[in-house]
Amino acid sequence: MRRKILIVEDEPDIARLVQTHLVDNGYDADIASNGASAMRLFKQGGYRLVVLDLMLPDTDGLSLCRRMRETGDYVAILMLTAKSTELDRVLGLEMGADDYLTKPFSVPELLARIKALFRRMEALKSSAETPIVEETIEYDGLAIDVARRSVRIEGKPIELTAREFDLLLFFVRHPGRVFSRIQLLDQVWGYNHDGYEHTVNSHINRLRAKIEKNPAEPRYVLTVWGVGYKFSEEG
Repeated sequence: MRRKILIVEDEPDIARLVQTHLVDNGYDADIASNGASAMRLFKQGGYRLVVLDLMLPDTDGLSLCRRMRETGDYVAILMLTAKSTELDRVLGLEMGADDYLTKPFSVPELLARIKALFRRMEALKSSAETPIVEETIEYDGLAIDVARRSVRIEGKPIELTAREFDLLLFFVRHPGRVFSRIQLLDQVWGYNHDGYEHTVNSHINRLRAKIEKNPAEPRYVLTVWGVGYKFSEEG
Protein backbone atom coordinates (compact mmCIF):
# COMPACT_ATOMS: atom_id res chain seq x y z
CA MET A 1 0.00 0.00 0.00
CA ARG A 2 1.30 3.45 -0.92
CA ARG A 3 2.11 5.67 2.03
CA LYS A 4 -0.08 8.73 2.29
CA ILE A 5 1.43 12.18 2.95
CA LEU A 6 -0.29 15.49 3.68
CA ILE A 7 1.42 18.63 2.36
CA VAL A 8 0.42 21.78 4.27
CA GLU A 9 1.80 24.66 2.23
CA ASP A 10 0.19 27.93 1.11
CA GLU A 11 2.60 28.60 -1.77
CA PRO A 12 1.02 26.73 -4.72
CA ASP A 13 4.24 26.31 -6.70
CA ILE A 14 6.09 24.74 -3.78
CA ALA A 15 3.12 22.56 -2.84
CA ARG A 16 2.71 21.22 -6.39
CA LEU A 17 6.47 20.66 -6.76
CA VAL A 18 6.60 18.64 -3.55
CA GLN A 19 3.45 16.71 -4.49
CA THR A 20 4.80 15.84 -7.95
CA HIS A 21 8.06 14.45 -6.60
CA LEU A 22 6.34 12.53 -3.81
CA VAL A 23 3.94 10.89 -6.28
CA ASP A 24 6.87 10.10 -8.62
CA ASN A 25 8.58 8.36 -5.70
CA GLY A 26 5.65 6.12 -4.88
CA TYR A 27 3.68 8.12 -2.31
CA ASP A 28 0.12 9.41 -2.32
CA ALA A 29 0.08 13.13 -1.51
CA ASP A 30 -2.71 15.61 -0.76
CA ILE A 31 -2.32 19.39 -0.46
CA ALA A 32 -3.86 21.73 2.11
CA SER A 33 -3.22 25.47 1.71
CA ASN A 34 -4.28 26.55 5.21
CA GLY A 35 -4.68 25.25 8.74
CA ALA A 36 -8.43 24.69 8.59
CA SER A 37 -8.30 22.48 5.50
CA ALA A 38 -5.22 20.72 6.88
CA MET A 39 -7.01 19.71 10.09
CA ARG A 40 -10.08 18.62 8.14
CA LEU A 41 -8.01 16.29 5.97
CA PHE A 42 -5.86 15.18 8.91
CA LYS A 43 -8.88 14.10 10.93
CA GLN A 44 -10.05 11.91 8.06
CA GLY A 45 -7.02 9.77 8.86
CA GLY A 46 -4.76 7.58 6.79
CA TYR A 47 -1.77 9.91 6.66
CA ARG A 48 1.62 8.56 7.67
CA LEU A 49 3.51 11.86 7.43
CA VAL A 50 2.79 15.59 7.28
CA VAL A 51 5.02 18.09 5.48
CA LEU A 52 4.07 21.23 7.42
CA ASP A 53 4.93 24.82 6.54
CA LEU A 54 5.59 27.04 9.55
CA MET A 55 3.86 30.13 8.10
CA LEU A 56 0.22 29.72 7.05
CA PRO A 57 -2.44 32.35 6.25
CA ASP A 58 -4.88 31.43 9.05
CA THR A 59 -2.58 29.97 11.72
CA ASP A 60 1.05 29.12 12.38
CA GLY A 61 2.64 25.74 11.88
CA LEU A 62 3.64 25.42 15.54
CA SER A 63 0.02 25.67 16.71
CA LEU A 64 -1.10 23.28 13.98
CA CYS A 65 1.65 20.83 14.94
CA ARG A 66 0.48 20.93 18.55
CA ARG A 67 -3.16 20.33 17.53
CA MET A 68 -2.15 17.35 15.40
CA ARG A 69 -0.20 15.86 18.30
CA GLU A 70 -3.22 16.32 20.62
CA THR A 71 -5.36 14.02 18.46
CA GLY A 72 -3.49 11.02 19.81
CA ASP A 73 -2.85 9.50 16.36
CA TYR A 74 0.92 9.50 15.79
CA VAL A 75 1.96 10.82 12.40
CA ALA A 76 5.48 11.91 11.54
CA ILE A 77 5.78 15.69 11.04
CA LEU A 78 8.45 17.34 8.91
CA MET A 79 8.36 21.11 9.35
CA LEU A 80 9.25 23.47 6.50
CA THR A 81 10.12 27.08 7.17
CA ALA A 82 11.83 30.15 5.77
CA LYS A 83 13.09 30.88 9.28
CA SER A 84 16.42 29.40 10.32
CA THR A 85 17.17 30.74 13.78
CA GLU A 86 18.07 28.31 16.55
CA LEU A 87 15.00 29.41 18.55
CA ASP A 88 12.65 28.58 15.68
CA ARG A 89 14.22 25.14 15.25
CA VAL A 90 13.97 24.41 18.95
CA LEU A 91 10.35 25.55 19.13
CA GLY A 92 9.40 23.37 16.20
CA LEU A 93 11.02 20.30 17.72
CA GLU A 94 9.63 20.96 21.19
CA MET A 95 6.10 21.31 19.76
CA GLY A 96 6.38 17.78 18.42
CA ALA A 97 7.90 18.05 14.95
CA ASP A 98 10.11 15.08 14.09
CA ASP A 99 12.41 16.99 11.78
CA TYR A 100 12.98 20.50 10.43
CA LEU A 101 13.97 21.69 6.95
CA THR A 102 14.73 25.30 6.06
CA LYS A 103 13.67 26.89 2.76
CA PRO A 104 15.05 26.94 0.16
CA PHE A 105 15.62 23.21 0.18
CA SER A 106 16.58 20.68 -2.46
CA VAL A 107 14.08 18.01 -3.47
CA PRO A 108 16.61 15.17 -3.00
CA GLU A 109 17.20 16.32 0.57
CA LEU A 110 13.47 16.53 1.28
CA LEU A 111 12.99 13.00 -0.05
CA ALA A 112 15.93 11.75 2.01
CA ARG A 113 14.45 13.28 5.18
CA ILE A 114 11.06 11.69 4.47
CA LYS A 115 12.62 8.27 3.83
CA ALA A 116 14.62 8.58 7.08
CA LEU A 117 11.46 9.39 9.05
CA PHE A 118 9.67 6.38 7.59
CA ARG A 119 12.64 4.15 8.44
CA ARG A 120 12.54 5.43 11.99
CA MET A 121 8.78 4.81 12.24
CA GLU A 122 9.23 1.24 10.99
CA ALA A 123 11.99 0.65 13.53
CA LEU A 124 9.76 1.94 16.34
CA LYS A 125 6.90 -0.24 15.15
CA SER A 126 9.18 -3.26 15.07
CA SER A 127 10.39 -2.50 18.59
CA ALA A 128 6.82 -2.13 19.82
CA GLU A 129 5.94 -5.56 18.44
CA THR A 130 8.94 -7.16 20.14
CA PRO A 131 8.46 -8.37 23.72
CA ILE A 132 9.83 -5.72 26.06
CA VAL A 133 13.05 -6.65 27.80
CA GLU A 134 13.58 -4.54 30.89
CA GLU A 135 16.84 -2.67 30.43
CA THR A 136 18.26 0.03 32.64
CA ILE A 137 21.66 1.49 31.87
CA GLU A 138 23.42 3.10 34.81
CA TYR A 139 26.59 5.13 34.65
CA ASP A 140 28.10 7.56 37.16
CA GLY A 141 24.77 8.86 38.53
CA LEU A 142 23.02 8.60 35.16
CA ALA A 143 20.20 6.04 34.83
CA ILE A 144 18.42 5.34 31.53
CA ASP A 145 15.27 3.22 31.46
CA VAL A 146 15.29 2.12 27.83
CA ALA A 147 11.78 0.63 27.69
CA ARG A 148 10.16 3.67 29.29
CA ARG A 149 12.51 6.11 27.53
CA SER A 150 13.17 7.93 30.79
CA VAL A 151 16.34 9.42 32.25
CA ARG A 152 17.38 10.25 35.80
CA ILE A 153 20.42 12.05 37.13
CA GLU A 154 21.20 11.24 40.77
CA GLY A 155 17.60 10.03 41.06
CA LYS A 156 16.12 13.23 39.62
CA PRO A 157 13.98 12.81 36.45
CA ILE A 158 15.25 14.66 33.37
CA GLU A 159 12.88 15.64 30.56
CA LEU A 160 14.41 14.96 27.15
CA THR A 161 12.93 15.30 23.69
CA ALA A 162 12.72 12.12 21.60
CA ARG A 163 15.81 13.06 19.59
CA GLU A 164 17.80 14.02 22.68
CA PHE A 165 16.98 10.64 24.22
CA ASP A 166 17.98 8.80 21.04
CA LEU A 167 21.26 10.72 20.93
CA LEU A 168 22.07 10.01 24.59
CA LEU A 169 21.17 6.32 24.26
CA PHE A 170 23.38 5.98 21.19
CA PHE A 171 26.31 7.53 23.05
CA VAL A 172 25.79 5.39 26.16
CA ARG A 173 25.75 2.21 24.10
CA HIS A 174 29.11 3.13 22.51
CA PRO A 175 31.23 4.44 25.42
CA GLY A 176 34.64 5.78 24.48
CA ARG A 177 34.02 5.58 20.73
CA VAL A 178 34.45 8.86 18.89
CA PHE A 179 31.80 9.84 16.33
CA SER A 180 31.97 12.68 13.83
CA ARG A 181 28.94 14.92 13.34
CA ILE A 182 28.27 13.29 9.97
CA GLN A 183 28.34 9.83 11.59
CA LEU A 184 25.91 10.96 14.29
CA LEU A 185 23.56 12.41 11.68
CA ASP A 186 23.61 9.09 9.86
CA GLN A 187 23.18 6.89 12.95
CA VAL A 188 20.73 8.95 15.03
CA TRP A 189 18.90 11.13 12.50
CA GLY A 190 19.01 8.71 9.58
CA TYR A 191 20.60 11.07 7.04
CA ASN A 192 24.01 12.65 6.61
CA HIS A 193 23.74 15.69 4.35
CA ASP A 194 26.73 18.00 4.38
CA GLY A 195 26.03 21.37 5.94
CA TYR A 196 23.71 20.07 8.67
CA GLU A 197 26.38 19.34 11.26
CA HIS A 198 25.04 22.31 13.24
CA THR A 199 21.97 20.17 14.00
CA VAL A 200 24.21 17.82 15.97
CA ASN A 201 25.91 20.72 17.75
CA SER A 202 22.63 22.28 18.88
CA HIS A 203 21.21 18.97 20.15
CA ILE A 204 24.39 18.16 22.07
CA ASN A 205 24.39 21.63 23.63
CA ARG A 206 20.78 21.17 24.79
CA LEU A 207 21.49 17.64 25.99
CA ARG A 208 24.45 18.83 28.02
CA ALA A 209 22.40 21.65 29.52
CA LYS A 210 19.98 19.02 30.84
CA ILE A 211 22.27 16.22 32.02
CA GLU A 212 25.58 17.88 32.90
CA LYS A 213 26.18 19.54 36.26
CA ASN A 214 28.49 21.98 34.45
CA PRO A 215 27.88 21.95 30.67
CA ALA A 216 31.12 23.88 30.13
CA GLU A 217 33.02 20.96 31.71
CA PRO A 218 30.96 17.88 30.78
CA ARG A 219 31.55 14.50 32.39
CA TYR A 220 29.30 12.46 30.09
CA VAL A 221 29.29 13.73 26.49
CA LEU A 222 32.81 14.86 25.68
CA THR A 223 34.18 16.85 22.75
CA VAL A 224 37.12 15.41 20.85
CA TRP A 225 38.49 18.52 19.20
CA GLY A 226 38.79 18.33 15.43
CA VAL A 227 37.01 14.95 15.31
CA GLY A 228 33.61 14.90 17.03
CA TYR A 229 32.10 13.62 20.27
CA LYS A 230 32.26 10.58 22.52
CA PHE A 231 30.67 9.28 25.72
CA SER A 232 33.06 9.11 28.66
CA GLU A 233 34.53 5.76 29.63
CA GLU A 234 35.44 6.94 33.12
CA GLY A 235 32.71 6.34 35.68
